[in-house]
Amino acid sequence: MTDTLTFGVLLFDDVEELDVVGPWEVLGFWASHVATVSVQALTVGPQTGMVRGSKGLGLVVDHAVDEAPPLDLLVHPGGNGTRALAEDSTHLEWLRGLHGRGTVLASVCTGSLVLAAAGLLSGRPATTHRDYLDKLAKTEPSVEVRSVERFVDDGAVVTSAGVSAGIDMALHLVARYDGPEAAEATRSGIQYEAPAPARGSGA
Repeated sequence: MTDTLTFGVLLFDDVEELDVVGPWEVLGFWASHVATVSVQALTVGPQTGMVRGSKGLGLVVDHAVDEAPPLDLLVHPGGNGTRALAEDSTHLEWLRGLHGRGTVLASVCTGSLVLAAAGLLSGRPATTHRDYLDKLAKTEPSVEVRSVERFVDDGAVVTSAGVSAGIDMALHLVARYDGPEAAEATRSGIQYEAPAPARGSGA
């Protein structure tokens, strides 16, 4: 890893749009206006070009996963497209490879089901969209399912609950990398009022 913190947001067809743009807005605002460290933001996906979100929004992939620069952090969104990814052996192996190289994996919503399918939530506390908590437990029986927290930080893996919870998780990640003052400046800058309380757990 270099002195520049590089984070990527995964894009794929039928991704849940707010799972992408919520964390992107937080991390991008931090990188552009607040960060006291050098930060690079990019999007990654199965191949370069445009994908369509679940509600039709076009999103552009900067780098194919097999050509992307080293990542310090990957945000893995949820959405209907995760059903195929959870059964895609190439994608699961890529995630395991990132994890093995020290990339922090942060999921939003049903993105955690893909991490579970890759075996990366074994024995960990984790959360997901409230409607998929049972499925998370079935996918990885050893996971400690957290049903209340908006996000769960277990060090190398961070998971969040559904959709808008990705914003809370991203603000937590800003605090983790750059301190609580940076997270508060980012929250204020994007005029986001967190749910009361925005409960999270972990490091």
